[in-house]
Amino acid sequence: MNLRTGIIVCFFIDLEVGFQKDPHAATMNLRSLFSLFSSDLAIDLGTANTLVYARGKGIVVNEPSIVAINKTNGEVEAVGREAKEMLGRTPGNIVAIRPMKDGVIADFKVTERMLNYFIQKAHGRKVLVHPRIVIGVPSEITQVERRAVIDSAYRAKASDVVLVEQAMVAAIGAGLPITEPSGNMVVDIGGGTTDVAVISLSGIVYSRSVRVAGNAMDDAIMQYLKRNHNLLIGERTAEQIKMQVGSAAPLDTPLRMEIKGRNLIEGVPKTVAVGDSEIREALGECVATILNAIRVALERTPPELSADISDRGIVLTGGGGLLKNLDRRIREETGLPVSIAEDPLASVALGTGKMLTDFKLLRRIAID
Repeated sequence: MNLRTGIIVCFFIDLEVGFQKDPHAATMNLRSLFSLFSSDLAIDLGTANTLVYARGKGIVVNEPSIVAINKTNGEVEAVGREAKEMLGRTPGNIVAIRPMKDGVIADFKVTERMLNYFIQKAHGRKVLVHPRIVIGVPSEITQVERRAVIDSAYRAKASDVVLVEQAMVAAIGAGLPITEPSGNMVVDIGGGTTDVAVISLSGIVYSRSVRVAGNAMDDAIMQYLKRNHNLLIGERTAEQIKMQVGSAAPLDTPLRMEIKGRNLIEGVPKTVAVGDSEIREALGECVATILNAIRVALERTPPELSADISDRGIVLTGGGGLLKNLDRRIREETGLPVSIAEDPLASVALGTGKMLTDFKLLRRIAID
């Protein structure tokens, strides 16, 4: 018998004696025992990245939502960062899959495996872990999509699953005073969806989710280069271009970047130099869709809350909020002050994480 088993056996002997003397105290001790085996988690299950927040530890996992699977035997070869390195570089028998699409589950079984991997990683590879989990989801998720997220989490050994809207927890993560009787507007631009919400008194007054965000921007860049330069590039290259020279409004200092890909006509490697103005043109439609969603939200906001938003402004969260000059473009189009959250990439995970210690607020904002 090893040391841990001996401790647990002794604990249960003490517990049995304790129940006879003080049942309430014994019950509390039993809960403390099970807390050794379970640690609550908050998960931002994103299209591009998955972040896991462990209670008392903060963000412990921040990796791409990608799984590499061996088609020959169905085994998982890699998950997260390792799998992303394989994108576009795998041999025929290995395929790198993004199981999340537009903020919802596209591949149920692969999502289950990915979640299981991240949960185990968050708990230091412990096997007997059955955590309670809070998961952020897009505001316009359907009943079927909601059930898929819950089922995947339970199959990944969760003991209890609660869903919350990403826009709400993004606002909490960004430090907005959502419990006050005043209007707060948050725009969360993730990998698969952009969630726009007006929040007051811990409730969502108006919310809208459009399935145009970071991944759609990457696709737009790939299509633009294919159409205008006969250049074929991969997802990783498109993402690098967006981050380095992508912008929503003209830059003070013009940028240029050399892009390597394959010539579609000749079939040989090719290098093309592009400027920020071309990439801005490529991203034009995506940015216009996000701006339109913000305009619609402002039009449908009650007048009293509109006055609050004109004072407080709009807060951008999510990786897409880091697109150069997007805040300036929104400011020009709406006439409202616009700010970017302190840690936009982690806002949803941080806000969801706060729900692990504020069960009263969690009950109020949880999706039924």
